[in-house]
Amino acid sequence: MALNPRPAPDTVAVVLCTYNGARYLPRQLDSLLAQTLAPQRIVIADDASSDDTWAMLEAFAERARARGIAVDLQRNSRNLGYLRNFEAALRRAGEAIVFLCDQDDVWYPNKLADYLEQFRARPRLNLLHSDSRLIDGEGRELGQRMFQTLQVSAAELAAIHAGRGFDVLVRRNIVTGATIALRREVLAQALPIPDIEHPELERSAWVHDEWLALIAAATGEIDCVEAPTMGYRQHGGNQIGARQRSLIERLGGGKQRREYMQAMAAKFDSLREHLRRAGLDVGAAKRAGLDARIAHLRLRLDLPASFARRWPLVREEWRQGRYLDYSSGLHSMVCDLLGLR
Repeated sequence: MALNPRPAPDTVAVVLCTYNGARYLPRQLDSLLAQTLAPQRIVIADDASSDDTWAMLEAFAERARARGIAVDLQRNSRNLGYLRNFEAALRRAGEAIVFLCDQDDVWYPNKLADYLEQFRARPRLNLLHSDSRLIDGEGRELGQRMFQTLQVSAAELAAIHAGRGFDVLVRRNIVTGATIALRREVLAQALPIPDIEHPELERSAWVHDEWLALIAAATGEIDCVEAPTMGYRQHGGNQIGARQRSLIERLGGGKQRREYMQAMAAKFDSLREHLRRAGLDVGAAKRAGLDARIAHLRLRLDLPASFARRWPLVREEWRQGRYLDYSSGLHSMVCDLLGLR
């Protein structure tokens, strides 16, 4: 399905995807209507829910329309899965600025207004994301922020603010989809999100937030709001990195670590191919950074078993700074020296 024609400037759409979200959905819907700046449209895609979600959405649509907000409400006849449901919903958003929305979070009242102010002032800004406060199933704050949980560093934030977001994201994703707003042009460049086929991998698909952020950063600028703009709900289905890991997990031992690197190499290969086929002008520096990231992953995957042969390769990769630029620094180098596979 093609994207809608060019929208009027400054128009806003919120894209909300749902699936069996009746327990937490009402607070999120209320928070959308409590925005100090109302969106022109809310696009809702329900992925064949079997609980009360659909009835809640129909009632919400009436409330929103009574306030002058257009609601595009669609229910899938079969479950598409999270990624493809979001992709189909994004294609239906015809406004200039598109906000991604999860069913179980709570937006703060100024989120839309604050983001739109940034997009108006910065024509090259492709995508904006933010920090969030973690909340529990009852909506109580847990005393942590998303950036804290993800261990986002001051250096990473400084690089993003300075227009080097692609350098950060090529190393690792720190963008949470529920905090994203982007220009509609990015969707034309990014969709469809590619499937990745790899004979040795069970899970190598792109996550939509990671893919959209990389395309936005490759073709323009991204930035982040360091202040929280929403409450990000943690419950059994979406817990993020809250437990302490054992030493062997932190060192990344065994099959899991190797499969992760294989998946990352396959994903970045697909990104490079997508940029080439789409004819997107990303500039020489970003192309070189992507090539170097892939080469670094391939070298690590192909390190010889013999320590005598492995050590010079690891030493040179460290000397060139590529463990710091494209992996987890000393942690990754130690893993490779120890031959943890």
